[in-house]
Amino acid sequence: MRITKVYTRTGDKGTTRLVGGQKIAKDHLRIECYGTVDELNSVVGLARAFNKDEGVAEATELDEILHTIQDRLFDIGSILASPPGEESDAMKSMLGDEVEALESLMDTCQAKLKPLKEFILPGGGKVGAFLHQARTVCRRAERLCVRLNKEEPVPEEVLRYINRLSDVFFVLSRWIALSQNEDETLWRRHKG
Repeated sequence: MRITKVYTRTGDKGTTRLVGGQKIAKDHLRIECYGTVDELNSVVGLARAFNKDEGVAEATELDEILHTIQDRLFDIGSILASPPGEESDAMKSMLGDEVEALESLMDTCQAKLKPLKEFILPGGGKVGAFLHQARTVCRRAERLCVRLNKEEPVPEEVLRYINRLSDVFFVLSRWIALSQNEDETLWRRHKG
C-alpha cells in the first residue's frame, strides 16, 4: 500500500468509501464500529508509549503483546471497512487462532495474580490505567459491532476476538500493576 496524500477531499460532503469503493455515510454504524476500533488502537498505543518508560522485564513482554494486538486491531478495522460478505477469509480464520492465543495469555497472567475478592477501580499505575481505558473502549467497540450485526453480518471471529480482548486488557492491567509494584485500589462500597 502506498499513501501519497492524507487528504482526498472526497469526504467533505459526509461520505466515505468502504474497501472496494462502495460509498457510505460517515455516520453509518459500520464506520462507527471501525472508528471505535481505531480509537481503541490509539489507546493501546498510549499504553505502549508509557510502558516504554518502565524498567521492569515484563515491560518488554507487554510491549510485544500490545504490538500484536495493535496489528490485529488493524486487521479487524480492515474487515469492518469491507462490505458484508467481501471480508478476507484469511483474516477471519486467523482471528479464530488469535482468540485461543488471547485465552492462553490470560491463563498465564492470571496464574501470577491473586484472585479478586472485590472489584478494583481503574488504575494500577499509568500503564495499568491506560489498559483499563482500552478495556472500556473495547467494550464500546463490541457493543457497536453487536448492534451492527443485527443490521448487517459481522464475522463471528471479529465478535469473539473483541469480546475476549476486553478481558485481556483487564488481566494485563492487573499483571503489569503487579510487575511494577503498583497498588490496585479496591472498590469501597457505600455503607449508607
